[in-house]
Amino acid sequence: MKLLNQAVAVTALNIRNLPQRIGGSVVAVVGVAAVVLVFAAVLSMATGFERTMMAAGTEDTAIVMRSGSTAELNSGLSNEQALIIANAPGVMRDGDSAIASFEIYVVVDLRKKTTNEDANAPLRGVQAGAFDIRSNVEIVEGRAFEEGKNELVVGRAAQSQFAGLEVGDDIRFGQTTWTVVGVFEAGGSVSESELWTDLPVLQSMYRRGTSVQSVRVRLETPESIDELSQVLADDPRLDVDVMTEMAYYSSQAAPLSQFIRIVGYPLTVLMAIGAVFGALNSMYASVSVRGKEIATLRALGFGPFSVLVSTIVESTLLSLIGGLLGGAVAFVVFNGFQVSTLNGASFSQVVFDFAVTPDLLMQGIIAALIIGLVGGFFPALRAARLPVAQALREL
Repeated sequence: MKLLNQAVAVTALNIRNLPQRIGGSVVAVVGVAAVVLVFAAVLSMATGFERTMMAAGTEDTAIVMRSGSTAELNSGLSNEQALIIANAPGVMRDGDSAIASFEIYVVVDLRKKTTNEDANAPLRGVQAGAFDIRSNVEIVEGRAFEEGKNELVVGRAAQSQFAGLEVGDDIRFGQTTWTVVGVFEAGGSVSESELWTDLPVLQSMYRRGTSVQSVRVRLETPESIDELSQVLADDPRLDVDVMTEMAYYSSQAAPLSQFIRIVGYPLTVLMAIGAVFGALNSMYASVSVRGKEIATLRALGFGPFSVLVSTIVESTLLSLIGGLLGGAVAFVVFNGFQVSTLNGASFSQVVFDFAVTPDLLMQGIIAALIIGLVGGFFPALRAARLPVAQALREL
């Protein structure tokens, strides 16, 4: 109990005297803040991208593609196969009609507002059932496209990133002119990065006949995915892969998210090493300045333990302040910041927001505390071992 009381008393004294060592303290705080800021900023890209991709998927919707296809772009199904899939057991029905959408997915060039350069944008041909399957899709401007016409509805995110996508605008892809008639939102999901049109119109423009690339179906229950998969696997007319939308978009998000983390974590570690040395320098300087104070406390009967604990607590406190500061700046500056990037799985731009989540901030704070503990340990050990008589003679 005595040791604890001494440690508390010395720690309180150190904290009260921090303004006298403001220079070194600021250096330590800023160094740790920079580490947490970079950590949160880089990894919020991966988190935001994953969130955008996963928001488009649900467990009660299945996507069916040709076996072995890694994305819709390299899938292909005949109309006959699509009809078999839509009418299979496990698919929810509205009266006599299956809740399904046959779809094709192509990439077109659009001019980005920020760079004024062309970039790949996804153009999706859908059936009317696409709006029933994707319950989070809502037309917020204009109207839905009409069947048989060269009309587009565009996602809100695509509209914000690409030029020429206002309602009423005409836009040209190849030899065909399209009219933007509506804007839709989809809960911030990857669907908002897309342009949608009537499936037969897109099939005709791209000479796809009646073939499609994927079939989306609403399942009777999430567990119906097993029944649907088994029925389609047993049908000799089909060679397809069946997965939930959630699983599909998770696989689509994985490569880029993993790449960002592979870059982000080593970068954070390198910066953390630099911050540790900054904390070491700051705390060694603090111990040096406080040599007389420490010697006096020791002479008054305060043990090495109290000095050790107080120095580690001081270092950890400075790092905690730096971590909170870095996290706050990251949240204010980067959270919700909208960008677009090329998704290698689909070869098209995906618009997403940086997401500085509580979990990410907590990881940053933990990193800051580790920096403080490591950076304060050796100076604390030196302070605890400081010979009393020598310190009083030198100062």
